[in-house]
Amino acid sequence: MRAEPGQVVAGRYRVTDRSEGEVGLPAVDVHGGARVRLFGLELPELLVPGHPVGAPAPSYGPRLTARVGQVAAAAAAHPRLLRGLAAGPEDEVLWIAEEAVSGVPLERLAGGGPVPPYRAAEIGADLAGALRAVHEAGLTHGNLTLRTVLVCEDGAAMLGGLLLGAAEEELCAALGGEVPRRVYETRALMLGPLAERWAIDAGAPADTWALGVLLYRLLTGHGPYPEHDLPTLLAAVRDGRHHPADGCGPLRPLVERLLRPDAAARPDAAAVQRELRELLAFAPEPGLDGPAGPPLPVPRPEAGPLVPRPRGGRRPARAAGRATDRQGPARPPRVPPKLLGPLVLAGVLVLLCAAIGVIVAVAG
Repeated sequence: MRAEPGQVVAGRYRVTDRSEGEVGLPAVDVHGGARVRLFGLELPELLVPGHPVGAPAPSYGPRLTARVGQVAAAAAAHPRLLRGLAAGPEDEVLWIAEEAVSGVPLERLAGGGPVPPYRAAEIGADLAGALRAVHEAGLTHGNLTLRTVLVCEDGAAMLGGLLLGAAEEELCAALGGEVPRRVYETRALMLGPLAERWAIDAGAPADTWALGVLLYRLLTGHGPYPEHDLPTLLAAVRDGRHHPADGCGPLRPLVERLLRPDAAARPDAAAVQRELRELLAFAPEPGLDGPAGPPLPVPRPEAGPLVPRPRGGRRPARAAGRATDRQGPARPPRVPPKLLGPLVLAGVLVLLCAAIGVIVAVAG
């Protein structure tokens, strides 16, 4: 599945560099010059259960390409959602292109240990907004993990992996056929015991559950379920047995609701985004919200330039000035302590001179 710099894959994308520690291969679109990230999905024909030895293997490239095209066409534009562009098969690999932006994978930032709770809340609010857009378009993301989230230079979290997730699920369905057990075995081989990809339900509730898993992982440094083998993971997910959420701090109530086994009891993406924004409105100053971690940037609107505002629920200086005008005259400024002594001495001298003048006038 490797492609070398200079190689053109899927007849359209020229690889520009190797991907050392990054997610996806950096490339450019030879038709328009746009920078993209490439993801290669191997088409493992030998995984087809019961496929006769020596018989021609079916080709899944066209089926997966069609499915990816449907998802790409239906996906809505959103400033926190990386845009999936296209997919094309080449030999035994399906190449998927996604827009490229400057940033680092969330997986790398989370590798330094637990993320401070209010920083995790900002990331979660960004991701909830992206999921809301996906759900409003009638889609399920299904691929929310540390590897599919990119943290940009301004601290904004952007969600990618939509087309790749759709291609993986379609391939599992194609290889497994109509037998659920075969689909399960195929997913087990392709995905492994990664909790975010094994929700017990489908649709939008599965995405919000995965967001709860990811927030727990960010806040504690480990997943909420045992992940050493898939049967144990699935049993814990099915029974709702997750590790205690003590390390989730102020996000604990939300995380616990997101991890409920009953899909109807979980908040949707819009409610999650709203709750996290309300929490952030009264967040402490950066540096006071927990142990060292990725920097806490200023709050961001969903689109447009960054607009700083103070934390802790305090009003901006201009708004505070307007409030003072309505309430009456402002208080005089306080005297700096270092000037207090000289001012008192000068006052005493003035009073002494005035007293001497009065005495002289009376005596004269």
